[in-house]
Amino acid sequence: MADRFDFSGKVALVTGAASGIGEAVARMLAAGGAQVVVADFNGEGASQVAASLKNATAAQLDVSDAASVQKLVEQTLAACGALHLAVNNAGIGGASVPVADYPLDAWHRIINVNLHSVFYGMKYQIPAIIQSGGGAIVNMASILGGVGWRGSAGYVAAKHAVVGMTRAAALEYAQQGVRINAVGPGFIDTPLLKSMEAQAYAALQSLHPIGRLGTAEEVAALTCFLLSGSAGNITGSYHLVDGGYTAQ
Repeated sequence: MADRFDFSGKVALVTGAASGIGEAVARMLAAGGAQVVVADFNGEGASQVAASLKNATAAQLDVSDAASVQKLVEQTLAACGALHLAVNNAGIGGASVPVADYPLDAWHRIINVNLHSVFYGMKYQIPAIIQSGGGAIVNMASILGGVGWRGSAGYVAAKHAVVGMTRAAALEYAQQGVRINAVGPGFIDTPLLKSMEAQAYAALQSLHPIGRLGTAEEVAALTCFLLSGSAGNITGSYHLVDGGYTAQ
């Protein structure tokens, strides 16, 4: 699947790339010939992923800190000479409680990591991409960027905002050669979900008309398509990978 995309000569930055969807995106970009900066709060994990790729470097990053994000973009430009592609993927799940009981510290934490980080990313990535001659950004939202989920007000609010911010930014920079889109994964099969009791796992699968959960590689394939030249007329869009979940 990875060899359908040609990213030769491109420099890509992926956050939350030490595992899961971010790792799958980094691997697919590298397989397509991109020079990839594998960034994650888990610096050791990022280093392990980068070491397994042909043309990649690792970076430790706190996406909730604007200065950290700015420094990484500056370091990418200095080390690689350009920045063409970015995937703002890092995020956390947050508390699972009703709105009135949502702890203030948990609210601020999830907004900082899941929303402010995307703003910080685009704030510093966009000028770098323009300087490099244009490119594309994908912001990782969720199906919960379009629908609700009980007990997850912080996550839902952040992901809805990511979709809206993506659309606004896409309009602002379309004329300057920067395409910006959002991807909304549904429930994705991970080792953590595999550890669920069989009955609970089956119940989760049953929520999806396609009859199974998605994979990180499927999300990566859509993400890399949106980053590629094949998606040259796509910007300001929100694309789902959810097995039909939101069509119900």
